Amino acid sequence: MEDLATVVVPRTGTVSPAGSPQSGARVYGTVNETAEQLVTVTADRGSILLQGWFYLGLAGLVGALTGWGIAEPGFIDSASHSWGNFLMLPSIITLMCIGFGVAESAVERSVKKALLRGILAFPLGILLGFLFDMMANIIFGMLLRVAFELGAQTFKNPAIWICRGLAWMVFGAAGGVVYGIVGQSAKKGKYGVLGGALGAGLGGIVFDPIAMGTHVGGVSRAVGFALFGLATGVGMGLVESALKDRWLYVVSGPLAGKQFILYKTQTTIGSRQDSDIYLFKDPTILPDHAMISLNGNRVSLQANGPVSWAGQSVNTRVLQDGDLLQLGRYAFRYKEKQRA
Repeated sequence: MEDLATVVVPRTGTVSPAGSPQSGARVYGTVNETAEQLVTVTADRGSILLQGWFYLGLAGLVGALTGWGIAEPGFIDSASHSWGNFLMLPSIITLMCIGFGVAESAVERSVKKALLRGILAFPLGILLGFLFDMMANIIFGMLLRVAFELGAQTFKNPAIWICRGLAWMVFGAAGGVVYGIVGQSAKKGKYGVLGGALGAGLGGIVFDPIAMGTHVGGVSRAVGFALFGLATGVGMGLVESALKDRWLYVVSGPLAGKQFILYKTQTTIGSRQDSDIYLFKDPTILPDHAMISLNGNRVSLQANGPVSWAGQSVNTRVLQDGDLLQLGRYAFRYKEKQRA
């Protein structure tokens, strides 16, 4: 201790109060950067099919068009008691909810998980479809009365378009609720509700202008509801991506370009189709290969199979922003949003 007390370290540079080196100061980088210089990972080009906004938007589009196709044969303009008029919006919402529930599992090639989520989303979609349709009609009626009192007389008035958009935000919220339930995450559901409501509101605003532009009832409904479903799904994907705080980005492998947002306190990784992160086409991946645990601000990895960090085999590790992990043919970059 006495010898250490006499050691004087020469100052080769100072650091500015903001945390960045001043002119002439030496920068040595981080431990992660130094270690990763020994590892070369070829980043694969990611597919747009694996982007959340794309597959959720496609799911909303297909679900809305399918629901329209079911109810359109029984839809009668200027009639309120036809079965098609009664089932149009509930059918669309139900099938959009099913689409949102299975979309992520489908692009991850997990057929088993997609089927299980679809079975769960079906009754939820029916229940929420009719419930939220009733709620939206009540809201739309109240907003219409306000708009008419303010001078709006026809559906050519933009005030009516805004009324429909505000009312249809309820439908987007229904999709977000199902998205969170099948994903077993309240945070995922919250992001889904917010994004779905914003997207559905936009779809509702453009519905009447589309109807006026096409002048054909069936065609206008098909186009309007298709854009409504597309906007709802895209909104959900964009909001979820914008608000994420911790995630794994697939650098290489069959899922390159996909990001897995870490919502759950324990996220399983393995070759089982019901794993939270299902890794396929790799015989070296075990059924329960690894687990990522969240404990406050601490994110840790527990490996049951071979996992490499910076070229070194690890069994446990507290993850830091930028960590590169390799599991067989897959490489993941752990990322987290910087906090103040």
